[in-house]
Formats: sequence, structure tokens, C-alpha cells
Amino acid sequence: MEAKISRVAQGLKSSPIQDLSHLAQRCGAINLAEGFPDFPAPAPIKEAAITAIGSDLNQYRHVQGICDLVAESMKRRYRLDVNPLADVVICVGQTEAFASAVFAVIDPGDEVLLFDPAYETYETCIALAGGVPMREIDIVNQVYVALDPPNWKLNVERFMKSFTDRTKAVVLNSPHNPTGKVFSRDELETIAKACRNMNCIAITDEVYEYITYDMETHIPLATLPDMQERTIITSSLSKTFSVTGWRIGWAIAPECIASAIRNIHIKITDSAPAPFQEAALTALRSPPAYYKSLNKDYEMKRDYIVKMLAEAGFRISFKPQGSFFLFAELPPSCQLSDVDFVRKLIEKAGVAAVPGRGFFHNDPVSTKLAEPSPSSNNHQTRYIRFAFCKSDATLSAAARKMGEVAWTDMGLKLD
Repeated sequence: MEAKISRVAQGLKSSPIQDLSHLAQRCGAINLAEGFPDFPAPAPIKEAAITAIGSDLNQYRHVQGICDLVAESMKRRYRLDVNPLADVVICVGQTEAFASAVFAVIDPGDEVLLFDPAYETYETCIALAGGVPMREIDIVNQVYVALDPPNWKLNVERFMKSFTDRTKAVVLNSPHNPTGKVFSRDELETIAKACRNMNCIAITDEVYEYITYDMETHIPLATLPDMQERTIITSSLSKTFSVTGWRIGWAIAPECIASAIRNIHIKITDSAPAPFQEAALTALRSPPAYYKSLNKDYEMKRDYIVKMLAEAGFRISFKPQGSFFLFAELPPSCQLSDVDFVRKLIEKAGVAAVPGRGFFHNDPVSTKLAEPSPSSNNHQTRYIRFAFCKSDATLSAAARKMGEVAWTDMGLKLD
């Protein structure tokens, strides 16, 4: 029998991160591609999970206490009044929270505005919901609303021209993957004003909210005037507590939207992992010193990898303000594309990273690993994303391996 899969499924391609991670595994490469820490989670939350398992918390579980603590955190950090009984939905990680949020508010034919570059999951969720990722139309080609390199600034004129009477939502990720940008208050005010004027919903991904550097501060879009009533916040334990595999996330939204998200979540997954929900209670009670230490540690790792890659010849035009990714630019003298460079880096240096084109969406129909069309913006093939959420030993080993490489042997001509 001929397999009959949906048009949406036929259109989904494997991720560049997945493809090159498989190559990295075959080559035994150090993984600076995937955004997961390779060091232990905090001992107290591991112990809480072990205790929960030992107490036979094995069945469906909906821990209201997590909602209480999430709401309490929003009040303490951002002065947002969140009803823990009505406005918070616990999901299977931020990814499911985001997907459920999209399914709750997007209808076929709705337009959704995304910034470029962007984490690829957003586009997929919108496609599954039947929405149309909103692309800016210009004379040359079609792209998402591009942030301007090298500092990835919001182009206000381009942003405002992207709205139509069908625009339903704006997706905002800050701190930003892959660039490490933290959207400024001025940029957020522009986005908020547009959402209010165009009667749009904002869906935010704030998983890196605690990871910022150089005195930068994460400002939730929902804290701006009249925005809490039209914003869906999604976040999780994953990045803050180094438990990306535990899959405990949440959505915070006005009651009517939160109710829809909850109903969708229950139909899709029903319950996040029970022992880890229990451990989340310990994580969310972490003292201020934990978050301060987290920032300090990641800032040191950021500075280390910036120095390492700069010495290797990469152009570091933008030092990350948040998250744990560095979007490094290949120097003009490098003759390889981002994809070919990453393959060479894995095979010759034994270090894995991610080609930048997987985060750009000028041609969403084609595979992200294909060569770009002639109309593509050239800078979309010149960036490599490195994850520095790794142990000091891992980063040191990567530096040593890259330092031992003869770049000319890789067919490169680095500055």
C-alpha cells in the first residue's frame, strides 16, 4: 500500500541541527551544536525528582503548586498579576506550550509575523495550525521580517510595513536564539504599539529570561502598557536549570486563551512528566543567589568562546547579550558556505556547530541544507551558531581541537 501522508508532513524537513548532530556522533565530535548543557543539573532538583520517583509519583499529575510558583515569580520579577488557577498552563516543555498556544489562536489563513533569523520550530507550528508565516514582500525576494545584522536591530519601517488586515499574531523570542540579542525597551515599545494598533496577539518565547549579560535586562513584552491582555508567554525549566530533557514548560495567557491552550494540551499530551513536575517545585523556589551564579558562569563561558573563535579567525561582530549561543560570522576570505564549513569542522577538527541558514527563512519551501537560491541574501550563508552551554572541560577541548587544525588543510582561507 502506498503511504499516504499529509501535505504538511510531506513539507517537513529534518533539521540541520539533527542532520549534522548525527554526523557529529559518527565522527565523535565535540557537540557545540545543540543547546543543551553537558554538565549536571543542580543537586537539589535532582534529589527532588529521585524522591518523587521513589514515592511512586508515576501517574498523570497536574501540580497546581507549579502554577502558584510561576505566578509568584511573575509578580516578584515583573510586577505582573497572574491568576495561577486560570492563567497558567503546565505543558511538556516550552515547545509544546508554544505549539498549543499557536493552535489555540491561529486559524487557517491568518498571518503570523516572525523575525528573521528565528528558531525553526516556530514556522513548523504555524504550518501545522494552517496559518501563513508572514513574509515581507520586496522587489528581490520573500523573507521574514529581517533583523538588521550585525547587531540584529529591529528595522521599524520594515516591521510596520509587514502588517496587513490578516495579521493575527507576532512571535517574539528574547533573549534570542540564535543571535543572543536582547530586544531593547525601544524595540519592545514599537512591537507593543503595533500589536495594540493592529489588534494583534503576541506569542513570546522567554526560555532564556534568566540568562543575560553585561547588565542587560530581560523585559517581558507583557509588562508594557495594555500588553498583558494580548500576550501569551511561553517558557520552561529547561535552560535555567539545565534539564532540557525533563520537558516541564508553561504558557501564561489571559484566562480565555489559557483555557483554550489547556484544552489543547490535554488532548495532545494530557500531563507533563509527573516526577519532574514535583521537582519543578524545588527548582522554582531557588534563591536569588542561584540565578546570580548562573549568569556569572554563563558570562564567563561566553567570553571564553568569543575569544576562542576570534582567535580562530571568525568575525565576532555581535557579542551575545543573552541566551547561550554565539552567532559567529565566517571571514570574507573563507571560500566555503556555512554548511560546507560545518561539515569540514566536524570531519577535520572534531567540533560540531550549526550552519546559520537553518535559522533564516527566505525560502521556506526548500530544504535548509540546500544551496540558497540566487535571490538569497548572502549573509544568510555566512553565520555559524555555536552553543556554549557546555562544561569548561568541553569548551577547553573544543578550543584545543580547533587550535590544532591547519585551516588550509580544510580548504579554508581564514583571515
